[in-house]
Amino acid sequence: MNKVLNDQNRLNQIIGRNIKFYRELYNINNSEKMTQARLAKLIGVSTPLIGSLESDNTTQGISTYNLYKISKVLNVPIEKFYDVPIMETIVDELERVK
Repeated sequence: MNKVLNDQNRLNQIIGRNIKFYRELYNINNSEKMTQARLAKLIGVSTPLIGSLESDNTTQGISTYNLYKISKVLNVPIEKFYDVPIMETIVDELERVK
């Protein structure tokens, strides 16, 4: 697989993991739970799309507009979805130090 495709898949995984993280964080802070189905309905996409995005094995991409809608529903700045999850950063750093 070429580098561009690997980078694209990696970005899709980061975004998907962050969608799941912020959706679950929303659930901790709110009494009305944000299920994949509810999030999908609120942004006008299918539930399987949200499930695919949140999957650890995803290569599924997302449009900027749909990511924007997710950021508004979950009340998270859109740029947060592009951050490498902190646990991955720690693991990468530990591997580098070895």
